[in-house]
Amino acid sequence: MAPRAIFILLLLAPLAGCETTHQMLIAQGYPPAYADGFDDGCGSGRQAAGAITGEFRKNVPRYLADKQYALGWSDGFQQCQGQYVSQERQHYESQRQSDRDHEWEQEKDRVLGRALRGE
Repeated sequence: MAPRAIFILLLLAPLAGCETTHQMLIAQGYPPAYADGFDDGCGSGRQAAGAITGEFRKNVPRYLADKQYALGWSDGFQQCQGQYVSQERQHYESQRQSDRDHEWEQEKDRVLGRALRGE
């Protein structure tokens, strides 16, 4: 499955109730080794991006010996790191817009105050 499809699956995961990403990948037909690697890589990717909830996990002997685990780990790392960075960027942009709106409101109030005073 393409990385974009995996990203979409991650976005839809909260809608699936209590099903974990690991269970969802298995249900979609991915090998268990891939799902294991994806879980480990995903936590590692979030941690690398600066998330508090991420934990670096990588079974190095398995990564070197099991191509499915290695592929899952790499995909999970990239997807979850990118998702966290994207969320942080959206939060930052939202905060910037809120700050600009606040500054505009303050300026509008200052101009109205001067107009009402006849300045």
